[in-house]
Amino acid sequence: MKDTFDYEIGAKKSLLSFNFKELWRYRDLISLLVKRDYVAVYKQTVLGPVWFFIQPLITSLIFTLIFGNIANLAPEGKPPFLFFLCGQTFWNYFASCLTATSNTFVANASVFGKVYFPRLAVPISVVISNLLKFSLQFIMLVIVWMYYYFDGTYNIQVNLSLFLIPIYLVLMALMGLGAGLVISSLTTRYRDFTFLVGFGVQLLMWATPVVYHLDTLKTKSLLGYQFVKFNPMTSIMEASKFGFDCGGSFDPALLTYSAVFAGVLMLFGIVIFNRVEKTFMDTV
Repeated sequence: MKDTFDYEIGAKKSLLSFNFKELWRYRDLISLLVKRDYVAVYKQTVLGPVWFFIQPLITSLIFTLIFGNIANLAPEGKPPFLFFLCGQTFWNYFASCLTATSNTFVANASVFGKVYFPRLAVPISVVISNLLKFSLQFIMLVIVWMYYYFDGTYNIQVNLSLFLIPIYLVLMALMGLGAGLVISSLTTRYRDFTFLVGFGVQLLMWATPVVYHLDTLKTKSLLGYQFVKFNPMTSIMEASKFGFDCGGSFDPALLTYSAVFAGVLMLFGIVIFNRVEKTFMDTV
């Protein structure tokens, strides 16, 4: 008589195999990983979670001074501080997801080699924990927006596209997670990608309209405008600023392009992740 088991652990049969039910069974583990990521970062600091607010505030103030007052990159008739704070808030979420998930295999090799659980639970927990951090910064962004709205100095209007922000977050999470899965898989063999990620994210920020308006490139560099325009993060950043009526633009065609890009990148990331998952302990 053939033995039967409640759970059977084995290598995935296909690169595209993805067991959602198994990942759901380990939802308690994901919640614990989220709590670990959220608490451990500022565990022995004096200010703790206050750093979630200090970092974007100081960065936005510096950007307002340099890029707003000196370089005049902020859009006319809109509050420069709100413009830069909005760009920083949304960009930080994408950058954090990409940076943290890109080191999944190397950072968790000791755990992966001792006990079985769906490996994808780790990068997913990173995306969720960064979403919690984003939520705090988003509340601060809304407070600043309300200040300018009721102040009356600038003509700030309520934009209905503001309600599309959850869709923008999903697209950023998919792109950050997908790119992170690809890089984490490559890092198991080529540790050079560990150094490339931080440097590459900084370069990518300047190729994305975070501290400038996309239309400002039209008159300065047509080639640069076309390059930045087809950056899949560009339409999301522009639409986010447009939602808060602090600049930016809303382009459904470019947003569709970003959505397709995010889906393909996520699918490709899962394929590479599943392939490396089988043998990464031999190379990490």
